[in-house]
This record gives sequence, C-alpha cells and structure tokens, in this order.
Amino acid sequence: MSSWVRRRFHAAYERLLRREISGAPTHVAVIQDGNRRYADRQGADAPDGHRAGAQTTERVLDWCKDMGVEELTLYAFSTENFDRPDHEREALFDLLEEKLYEFGDDDRVHDGEVRIRVIGDEGMLPDRVREAVAYAERRTADYEEFTLNVALAYGGRNELLSAARDVARDVESGDLAAEEIDVAEIERRLYDDSLRDVDLIIRTGGDERTSNFLPWHANGNEAAVFFCTPYWPEFSKVDFLRAVRTYESREESWRRTKVERALALVKAVGGVELDEARGVIEKFRDKLPEGTSVEELEAEETAE
Repeated sequence: MSSWVRRRFHAAYERLLRREISGAPTHVAVIQDGNRRYADRQGADAPDGHRAGAQTTERVLDWCKDMGVEELTLYAFSTENFDRPDHEREALFDLLEEKLYEFGDDDRVHDGEVRIRVIGDEGMLPDRVREAVAYAERRTADYEEFTLNVALAYGGRNELLSAARDVARDVESGDLAAEEIDVAEIERRLYDDSLRDVDLIIRTGGDERTSNFLPWHANGNEAAVFFCTPYWPEFSKVDFLRAVRTYESREESWRRTKVERALALVKAVGGVELDEARGVIEKFRDKLPEGTSVEELEAEETAE
C-alpha cells in the first residue's frame, strides 16, 4: 500500500471514528510508555525518544480540548524512574524543566485558560525542576477552562500510604474521630485541590497494566482502560479516538446493565407487578443508552 493510500485510509478512518463518538470523558489519564523503545528502534538515544514523545503530548492536549475533555493527567515521571541511569535521568529532568517553562509562557495555554498542576512527591525532584513547576503553576493558577496534571515523582501506593499515615496521626492525636473518616476526608489529604475521578486511562507501548497510576481516582471509579501497541511518539489521533470510543461503549454498556438489574430486582421483590416496576425504572430513564427505551428492556426481561 502506497503512503498516499495509507494517508487517505487513515484520514477516512479518523472521520468515521469521529462520527461514531457522541461525547467525551471528563478526565483522561495517560501512561506515556515507549519513548525509549521508540528511540532505540530509530537508532537514537533515549533523550531523543522523550523529545519526540513531548511533541505527542502537545498534540494530545489539543485533541482533548477539541473533544471536550476537561482534565488530562500525564504520567511523566514515576518514583521508579529514579532508578534509571544518571545521564538518562538528567536528560529527562532537562526536558521537563524546559517544557514546564515553555507551557508557562505558551500563548495557547493562556488563550485556552489551561491550568497546569504537578502531582507527586515534588521534594524528590531537583531544585531546577521544582522551580520550573512553581513557575508553570503560578502562571496558570487562575485558569479553570482546562486542567493539565503532570505526574512527577509519582507513585500511587506512596500517595495512598501518605494519606493513611496522615489520617492515623490525626486520629491518634484526637484531631480526627474515626467515624469522621470518609471518602471526602481521604481525598482532601491526597491533594489540596482535588482531582476529578478518572474516566479513561490510556496506555501506549503494548503493556497491559496501569502501573500504580491514580489508584484512588481511576480504579475506585472503575475507569475504562485502553491499551494500544504504538509507542508514545507514534500515538495518533486515530488511536486517541479509538480510546474515547472504548470509553463511550463501556459507559453505554454500564448504563444498560444498571437499568436491567434494577428492573429485575424491582420485579423480583415482593411480587411487584410490571406496571409498578415501570414506574420505578422510569426514574432511571436518563441512564439508558441513546435509542434504548424502558419498554424494550421490559420486553427483554419478560421474555427471559
């Protein structure tokens, strides 16, 4: 297949995917895997792969805004990444510092009112990176149109462990009663300014695992997960749209299942008649997938 035919096919498939999608997740989280393997395949060094990946990051930010996504979280540097060779780690710190300053000054960021926020253990980062973090956060602190979270020195288990220790200290000191511990209390201790629950996790590079990423906000919300084989620098808009379609299909299936279970439960308890069941299930009408009626579900349930 010639490159011209491939481009035409790719463009047509992108248009098809876009027509199939009626909405978008509110919060997308991305594990940007494969930068080093991409560089190795190109006969280049790891820093070259990270720079190529940074270009993909900027494109994904644009795609999210175009689709109506309101929050994007990028897994940029994990606590495990500190084990990488010194030269590679320092090159990555150079890139992070550079990009944070660039984002802090970028007209597109300011025109789009993008708020930049870093999550993770910033104390583990070099001073120069922390200064760049402070600059980008300060320059965009008042924006509310879109939130870009950059996970640096991040580890989900460490995050939950820190919150648990914080709660335990306050209970022991008497500043917090055990019965006062709830979801809101834990979330307050995870972040000063809370994250939205994650709706969709995307991982590139072929591995099918979520790598300790946002366990409270993603796993707790049963986020949809999309694994794909392209390395992060190769991640395309078609890949992104396929991920959003996966999320949307899962949401429709979940809504339908919830209504079907509610209908079956209402009909099973106490000999409830179908007319009474219909009255209760009507309350769930807004959760039905588009084009599906309560009557159709009733007919399916009765047939069973």
